[in-house]
Amino acid sequence: MIIERLPVGPLQANCYLLGCEETKTGVIIDPGDEGDRILRAVARLGLSISHVLLTHAHFDHIAAINDVLPPTGAILAMHPADAPLLQAGGGAAFFGLPAAEYPAPTLLLAPDDIIAVGRHALQVLFTPGHSPGHVSFFAPQAGALFDGDVLFAGSIGRSDLPGGNPETLLDSIARQLMTLPDDTTVYPGHGP
Repeated sequence: MIIERLPVGPLQANCYLLGCEETKTGVIIDPGDEGDRILRAVARLGLSISHVLLTHAHFDHIAAINDVLPPTGAILAMHPADAPLLQAGGGAAFFGLPAAEYPAPTLLLAPDDIIAVGRHALQVLFTPGHSPGHVSFFAPQAGALFDGDVLFAGSIGRSDLPGGNPETLLDSIARQLMTLPDDTTVYPGHGP
C-alpha cells in the first residue's frame, strides 16, 4: 500500500494519501489544509482518488475539503455523529477563526464498514471520545492504523473540547485499538 503523510496547516494535522500500487486507486484521509499541496502529491503518486475520508470533523482536519473534492470527484465519507460539527465549520469559531461551509457527506460510515482502496481494504473502527463521531481506519494487509486524534506518540487525544469525553476516549483505545495486532503501525492525526 502506498502511504504518504503530509503535515498541513498551522496545527500541522497529518493528512494521509493511501493508494493501491496495482490499480492506482487512492483515498485522502483528513485533508486539513493546503489543498493545492495535497493535490500535487496525488498527481505525483498518480492516484485516482475515490474517497475523502474524515476521522472526525475538527477544523484542522477538514479545511481543504472544498479544495480536493471538486477536482477529484471523490465521495466524502464520515460518521454521522460528527456531521453537525462539519456543518458548524469544524468548531473553528470556538477558537476565534472563521468557519467555512462544507458539503454534507455523501457516505455515512458505520463501525466495521469496509472501504476498498484498490486491492486493499480499510476497516472502519468507531473510536469516539475526542469527538462524538470519531472513527479510525485499519488497513489489515498493511498492518496500519490511521487513528486521527485518538492515540499519539506518547500521548492520547484531547477530550476537553465540546463533544469530547475522557472516559469514552479511554474506552475506545482499550476496546478498538489495543485489540489490534501488536505489530500494527499507528499513523496519528498529529506528530510522528
